Amino acid sequence: MRDIFGVGGHRSAALAPLRGRVAVVTGAARGVGAALARQLSATGMRLALLGREEETLRRTADSLPNRSMCVEADVTDRAALAAAARRVADELGPADVVVANAGIAAGGPFADTPAELWQRVVDVNLVGSANTARAFLPQLAARHGYFLQIASTAAFGSAPMMSAYCASKAGAESFAQALRGEVEPDRIAVGVAYLHWTGTDMVAGIDEHPVLKALRRHQPGFARRVHAPEQVAEWLTTGIARRAPYIYAPPWLRWCQPLRPFFPAVVARVARRELRTRPRTELAADVSVLGEGGRADWDSYRWTTRPPTEP
Repeated sequence: MRDIFGVGGHRSAALAPLRGRVAVVTGAARGVGAALARQLSATGMRLALLGREEETLRRTADSLPNRSMCVEADVTDRAALAAAARRVADELGPADVVVANAGIAAGGPFADTPAELWQRVVDVNLVGSANTARAFLPQLAARHGYFLQIASTAAFGSAPMMSAYCASKAGAESFAQALRGEVEPDRIAVGVAYLHWTGTDMVAGIDEHPVLKALRRHQPGFARRVHAPEQVAEWLTTGIARRAPYIYAPPWLRWCQPLRPFFPAVVARVARRELRTRPRTELAADVSVLGEGGRADWDSYRWTTRPPTEP
């Protein structure tokens, strides 16, 4: 693991509060969730990995250097999360850190996106985060723990063709900030992490959509840079050790906070120009779930909610 503090001793001292404690990461089968699980395990934490893809989840758990467990669970299923929380407490001990990372995205015009798919994105990204907090708050209260909500710069300036994702991430940010005030008397800290372009299969899917690709192309060069999940996980791990109220990945995002009122107008201007150059039929054809993880969740959801004979 790269030394994020520049001096090994300084880094070890900064991460020492995590050693021997228990962390829960949702959406841990791949991408940022898997990278974060590896980094936290390397600090000496015991890890509980929650996710939808059981085989991929198990491979990630088997790769961790410290004690771990994995639970296949849908974050929109409150009963499944409650059962997962009991298993974590029984097998690893009560959670000290819980990271609500599970998330999916769908790209395409709102009017052409199936209502069921649009709601699924919101259910996973927003309701799933609330369900995760609800299941683990008793453990966090007992341990004076830390809850981290993974948000996105999508909460800064909503992008056309990504309405469900942007709405859900803005909602998740607001949920975490509201929760922070409620649980402070229990000495639970709540953090919000803002992630920008990260090298996951979801971002690769965004580049397949012409309007979304154009939005990224019009950003300054430094803002277009795609960061590896491992680098993002380092920033998150540092913030978790500090019980930070806000984590920015990359760190320069903190300077964007005062500029947030201007972002919607800038995004709308770029998107309007791109939307006018493309026929409606082309945009409608771009409706899709982004990334392997999102497709796995959507396929599993449809399998459990529709008869197998239904086309």
